[in-house]
Amino acid sequence: MVSKTFKFDGPGETVFEIDLSQLNDLRGLQWSIGTQFDVVQPQGLSFHVQDGSNLDWDDILATDSEILVKVDGHALREVSGPPGLPIVGNYFEVFPDHLGNTRRLLEKYHGIFRINNMGNINYFTNDPELIPIVFAESEYFSKEITSSHPLYAIKNPPAGVFLADTKDPSWKLVHRFLPPALGPKAVRHYAPTMNACLDEALPIWDELEENGSAWNAYQYMLKVSSGTVTKIMLGKDIHHFKAIDTPIDDLVSAIAESLVLSKKLSSHGAWYGQLPFGDPKRARDLQKEITNQIQNSIDNAKSNGTEDLPMQDAALKAANVIDYLVRATDSAGTHLPKENLVGATTVAAGAGFTTTSSLLSWALYAFVTYEGIQARLLQELVDNDITDSTNITADQIDELPVLDKFVKELQRLHNPSYQPARTAQKDMILPGGYRLAKGAVVIPAIRHAHINPAIWSNPDKFDIDRWDTDEVKNRPKGAYFPFAMGPRMCIGFNFALLEVKIFICKLIYRYHWDKEGESDTEYDPFFQLVRPVNLYVRTRKRETYPSKSSSMQ
Repeated sequence: MVSKTFKFDGPGETVFEIDLSQLNDLRGLQWSIGTQFDVVQPQGLSFHVQDGSNLDWDDILATDSEILVKVDGHALREVSGPPGLPIVGNYFEVFPDHLGNTRRLLEKYHGIFRINNMGNINYFTNDPELIPIVFAESEYFSKEITSSHPLYAIKNPPAGVFLADTKDPSWKLVHRFLPPALGPKAVRHYAPTMNACLDEALPIWDELEENGSAWNAYQYMLKVSSGTVTKIMLGKDIHHFKAIDTPIDDLVSAIAESLVLSKKLSSHGAWYGQLPFGDPKRARDLQKEITNQIQNSIDNAKSNGTEDLPMQDAALKAANVIDYLVRATDSAGTHLPKENLVGATTVAAGAGFTTTSSLLSWALYAFVTYEGIQARLLQELVDNDITDSTNITADQIDELPVLDKFVKELQRLHNPSYQPARTAQKDMILPGGYRLAKGAVVIPAIRHAHINPAIWSNPDKFDIDRWDTDEVKNRPKGAYFPFAMGPRMCIGFNFALLEVKIFICKLIYRYHWDKEGESDTEYDPFFQLVRPVNLYVRTRKRETYPSKSSSMQ
């Protein structure tokens, strides 16, 4: 028996013995210690004597001294963060400008920090090495929506997709049924409806232009996006463009208000959400209202048939997603249980239009802010014979590389998603030597990872051509994740990308865009997503178009 004494570098007496006679090399030693102490990446363990010298396998066998263990060259350490105030914690250090303050804190605490918002403790990171670990459904992390999770206020276990814990049986069940309806083949099937829904809005924008009116980008992008999503998801036409002042549909308003309240509740601590009055009561009432309206949509949804179909066939033949979910059967001939139908549909519809409406609003922001963008997008449409009357298909979208780079850069610099949190499943030691306790809620900060200066050159510059560079093509996995990553990434990303790209094509071909006023565009700090609240735009209907590029003639 060859027993050696080891000790983790850092505070605390973590001293232990290991019998090396059962091990063959340094890698075996690393994995033995990693397994015993839940070191997430044991290959980062290194071994030293007290003077700091590195030890290889032979040195370890030869020494009689206590051997110091480091993690990626670091001693064990706790995740740091601002100290905070009594009761409110770090609330006033984060809000109202949570984007700016999160960036400041990530710079100060070198890529990971801990905050306490009125009792809710969260960890934020933009470290590309840590992010894939957090997103991997593993023994270390999973989507578990605890009271400190930013989605706790709208947690809905029967939903089974976005708002259910991974361990909840409903997640696996709904995740088996819903993805085929939102996969690449099924989404292509929805392209004509996406075109038609955008075309419905054009006369209203023409009228606003004729009246000399500027309009709020987010409000109208919410109207067109929610109209599209409710048509495809629910089979419901909400007629948002009957007139300039047509009010937003009650279901859409309820979901949007629910997301405002959920942000308030999550940022005020778990105790706040338990109050029987005020915002917490309103949030609960809204959930009931949304559930009732979705149930009515399910009851009234039109169908392309009555027969049951295998999931892949149903996804291509259904009139809408509700029709699909009602008729689709798995390999055993089983339907999605009725108790899961309302929750799954609510999440598919609500998450769909709130995300795309915010991203489309930032697209309008990019049109009016970044010089030359409109011209480049328009030129590509002209070169590919896409006109005002084109019913744009997914195949045509696939042939537009400038548009693709534009959307990638839009999602990098102006991604509307913000808090895709995961929960630690056990005590662990992260890369860098960070201790993390079971139950810790870690938030990979999407926008801040996308502007991490250690990864992105000139990160604050909107530059679509960076996507052609080797630097970006060879970026770390955790540097860019607009729809999160891992088994719990957004299942609607194919739908969202096609919708946004079709809309951008039509908006750019028909109009030149200008910003109204000179005030800086601000975001809403108390909305679950990042949306602009004061962006007003004007359109000028195009009368002339560029010639085809010489390479296309």
